[in-house]
Amino acid sequence: MAIKTAFTERFGLQHPIMLAPMDKVAGGRLAAAVSAAGGMGIIGGGYGDADWVEQAFQEAGNQSVGVGFITWSANRNLAIVKRALARNPVALMVSFGDAEELVAMAKDAGVPTIWQIQRLSQAEQAMNAGVDVVVAQGQEGGGHGMDRGLMSLLPAVRDLVGSQTIVLAAGGIADGRGLAASLMLGADGVMLGTRFWASIEAQGSDVAKTAIVDAKGDNTVRSKVFDVLRGVDWPWHYTGRVVRNAVLDKWHESIEDLKKNAKTAKAAYDASDADDLSTRVLIAGEAVDLIKSVKSAESIVQEMSLEAEALIGSASAHLIGR
Repeated sequence: MAIKTAFTERFGLQHPIMLAPMDKVAGGRLAAAVSAAGGMGIIGGGYGDADWVEQAFQEAGNQSVGVGFITWSANRNLAIVKRALARNPVALMVSFGDAEELVAMAKDAGVPTIWQIQRLSQAEQAMNAGVDVVVAQGQEGGGHGMDRGLMSLLPAVRDLVGSQTIVLAAGGIADGRGLAASLMLGADGVMLGTRFWASIEAQGSDVAKTAIVDAKGDNTVRSKVFDVLRGVDWPWHYTGRVVRNAVLDKWHESIEDLKKNAKTAKAAYDASDADDLSTRVLIAGEAVDLIKSVKSAESIVQEMSLEAEALIGSASAHLIGR
C-alpha cells in the first residue's frame, strides 16, 4: 500500500519523496526522472544561471517539475526567478535567506512555494510569508546548512507550524528507514540530495558518483573552505558539508590564512582537473554510508518507498513481547 500524506495529496504524487535542487546536479533529466517515478523533481537553479536553468527545463520536456534557487543570490537577480515562474513549475523552492519577495512573486504567478529552514525562527518567517511547504533541514545533509540536527529540529518544526502546514525532512536521509523515521517525527515526506547525486540521471561525472558510493559519513565535515576557494560569498552562518580531501585538510583550521591567500589558492583550485577530488569539492552528506551503488532515480524512489512501507507496517515487530 502506497504511503499517502498531505504532501502526496496536495501535489498529486505517488510517493512522499522530493529531489533537492542541487546546483548544477539536479538538471532536467534527473528532475523529470524523479517526477516520472512518482516523486517531485526539482531543478537546481542554484545561484541563478539563466541559460542553465532554461536548458534544464527543456531537458525535463513535458514532465512536471519544480525549480529551486539559493535565496540570497536570487534576491540579486529577480529576473531569473520571474523567467522560471513563467515556465509554470510545480513549485518554487527557496533556501538560505530572506525569501518574502520571492514567495510573493510565486504567489502572484499561482505557483506553490517551498521554503527550506534550519532554525525555528526561520520556520516562523516562512509561515508569516504564507508558504505551502516548510523543509526542515538538519546539519547532517550535504551542501550548505547550519548546525541543528534533524532528530530534534523536525518535531519542533511540526509543533511550531501546526498540523495544517506540509513539512518535509532533509538531512541524512537516503533509504526507507529515513523516510519512515521522518514520518514518525512529524514529516509529510522527505527531500533527498546526496542519494540522488549518486543516480544515473544526475548531472555530474561518474568519478564523483563513484566517490560518493565509496565515501564514509565520518569523513564528511562542515566547512567554509570551498566557499573561499570558489569565490562564492556565502553568508557567514552557513557552512557546507563536504567530503574531506587534501585541500580541505590544509585550510579547514586556517580559514583566515586562506582568505589572505585567496587569490593564489583560488587560481590553483580553478586550474585543477574537475575530477581531481583530492583538490575539488565533493559535496555530500553523512548519509553516504547508506549509499551502496549508483542507481536510477526510479529505483531509488521505488525501493525507498517500499522499504518505508514495510517498516511502518511491521513497526511493532521490533518491540520485545509484541
